[in-house]
Amino acid sequence: MINPVVLSVCVMLALSLMRINVVIALTLSALIGGLSAGMSVSDTVSAFEGGLGGGATIALSYAMLGAFAVAISKSGITDLLAQTVINKVHGRHPDHLTYVIKYVVLSLILLITISSQNIIPVHIAFIPILIPPLISVFTKLRLDRRLVACILTFGLITPYMVLPIGFGGIFLNNILLKNLHDNGLEVTASQVPTAMILPALGMVTGLLIAVFISYRKPRDYPQGESLFTPAENQKPAKTPLNKRHIVVALIAISATLSIQLLSGSMIVGALAGFVVFTFGGVIAWKETQDVFTKGVHMMAMIGFIMIAAAGFTAVMKATGSVDTLVEMLSANIGQNKPLAAVLMLVVGLLVTMGIGSSFSTIPIIATIYVPLALSFGFSPMAIIALVGTAAALGDAGSPASDSTLGPTAGLNADGKHDHIWDTVVPTFIHYNLPLMVFGWIAAMSL
Repeated sequence: MINPVVLSVCVMLALSLMRINVVIALTLSALIGGLSAGMSVSDTVSAFEGGLGGGATIALSYAMLGAFAVAISKSGITDLLAQTVINKVHGRHPDHLTYVIKYVVLSLILLITISSQNIIPVHIAFIPILIPPLISVFTKLRLDRRLVACILTFGLITPYMVLPIGFGGIFLNNILLKNLHDNGLEVTASQVPTAMILPALGMVTGLLIAVFISYRKPRDYPQGESLFTPAENQKPAKTPLNKRHIVVALIAISATLSIQLLSGSMIVGALAGFVVFTFGGVIAWKETQDVFTKGVHMMAMIGFIMIAAAGFTAVMKATGSVDTLVEMLSANIGQNKPLAAVLMLVVGLLVTMGIGSSFSTIPIIATIYVPLALSFGFSPMAIIALVGTAAALGDAGSPASDSTLGPTAGLNADGKHDHIWDTVVPTFIHYNLPLMVFGWIAAMSL
């Protein structure tokens, strides 16, 4: 009989690839997983509904950030940003300069994304603010948005795998190291990032393939109406730039980032920025309802996916099928060490793709992986690489991961970027497959 976790994740992925709404796919697969594990319908539904609250905070955060992004667009600073780049591309500039500008823009996006994990640890909060205004720039540069999605996902994942600061400090020290210690593996804090360097090279390999091979060619997108681009065949209005609004926008952005860092809440940070825009006169009091509604409309699907994913995770935990899956695999491996490494990585991939969070995967798998890996004779460094890679696998390529939902939230502001086929599938191919290979090499060589 197929394991409920494997069944539910496979059903969820199959439905998503068939372009069935991800919320529906998560809900149906959670019900199928619970029922196949022997849970009653009422227990399955109860577990699912009980877990929904876990995604409410993220959903409201996205709604507030959406409203903040709309407020930024009304200030005119996004027009200034986009037009500055477009002017460099459009007109009398030679093709080679456009080529240079393209890679400068991509490099800046990569650096900002990496910085969001450590220097200014706002995680995905910057994406709905920065990316939608740049869509017109991407269109002028004929950039393939799948490439931008891959760059954003790389910057959201790779830093926490190797840099023990910011979110990396939480992943490497507070979660990975702690759970290894709790399960009897004596390793030092300095060994953890060192063991994860080789798996992280798999992420680098995937990024280079995406940039210079897969999505190197230009791609044209049909023009359409959105919050940040003019309607088709319609020239943007030649309105004078309001310098006071630009100053207010800069203050609002600074307030949002500062208050989020101080409070640890994206909701409070975005609310503070929205209040600055209102008191600064960029948004009239009577317009606040309309602006917030537009923001919610832009981010609603992402929020509902987060909520459904929390319910899915609750059902998977309630089934207890992860432990059963690992025990079943260990009983059939024999003494085949290379196969054991592969299967442990595959299980990590399945668990994280279902849960959508590598941070939540480690406590689930470490309890079983550490004694299992020790019994096969893996070194402490190899076990670090195995557990860390097994957790990171699936963070890219999961329909329910914030590492894929964040990029989609920004790139789909005009409705031209599909979450599954333009973010999930590209990131799965370019990151999970190399990460699997490099993680296995690390496990066998360290």
